[in-house]
Amino acid sequence: MQRTPRDTAVAKPGPAAPAAPAAAPTPQLQLIPASAEGALDAAEEAVDLLLDSGRAPGEVLVITTGEPHPWAAHELSFGEAAYWAQHDAGDDVFYADASALGRAASRPVVVVAVNGGPDDAVAAALPLARGRAGTLLIVCGEPQRINSALGAGV
Repeated sequence: MQRTPRDTAVAKPGPAAPAAPAAAPTPQLQLIPASAEGALDAAEEAVDLLLDSGRAPGEVLVITTGEPHPWAAHELSFGEAAYWAQHDAGDDVFYADASALGRAASRPVVVVAVNGGPDDAVAAALPLARGRAGTLLIVCGEPQRINSALGAGV
């Protein structure tokens, strides 16, 4: 006995439409209120929670707008080449000053500590940080200052 294939519906393409370029996904934004003096501690707590929840260290980039993070200052003491080699390896949380954000590669999570720095530098850093964040941008600092900077370009 010979079997005949059943009729199956074949999806036929509809009229050709111009392909729209995929829009870059906008990362989720999380604001953590903190004083300028406490922004770095708030960022550290956020990083700890991310790591505790299963994020890989290499998925996290931490940016400071004021004084550099102590880890960044320590690592830079060994020279720029060694510092950026750690960034390029992507094995650990990487800490950078906002002025170096243009050189930093994208990571799934970017944490910004608004721990000082001029208002124009903060306003410039936040859109850059958003562009580097794949899924989540966490901004720690004074809400009024952050909202002012966010209104300026994020």
